[in-house]
Amino acid sequence: MTPATEAPRLYPTLRCNDAEAMIAWLKDVLGFTELAVYRGDGVVHHAELALGSSILMLSQHRDDEYGRMAGGMEAKRTDSIYVAVDDADALFARVKASGVKIEREPHDTDYGSRDFLCRDPEGNLWAFGTYWPKVGER
Repeated sequence: MTPATEAPRLYPTLRCNDAEAMIAWLKDVLGFTELAVYRGDGVVHHAELALGSSILMLSQHRDDEYGRMAGGMEAKRTDSIYVAVDDADALFARVKASGVKIEREPHDTDYGSRDFLCRDPEGNLWAFGTYWPKVGER
C-alpha cells in the first residue's frame, strides 16, 4: 500500500526502432524537453522526456527480457497516448507539417473536446484534445 503522502504516478513507456529520431520528433514537433537520456554503444537505453508536468519514458528496441515480454516491435498494438492540450488546431498544424500520418483531422466531439489523431514516426497512435480529465472532479 502506498503511504498517504505519496500519490501513484503513471509514466507511459515506448520502445522505438529509432529512439534518437523519436526523441527529436517529440522535442521539435510536440514541445517535449529532455530530462535524462542514457546512451551507450550508440543506443538509447533509457530516456525521460517532459511535457508540462507529464513524463514519457522511451528506449531503443532491443531483444531483452522486457522486449520479449512486451511482444517486440511486431506486436499488435491496441493502446494510444492521449495528450490534453489548450489549442488542438495549432498543434495539429505542427504535427501535420512534420509529415506523420494523420488518422483523423481536428473535429469536435459530443463531449465538448476538440480532438485529432496521428501516428508518430514509429507508428504509435496519439490522440490530442482539449478534454482535460482531472482526478476528483467527477
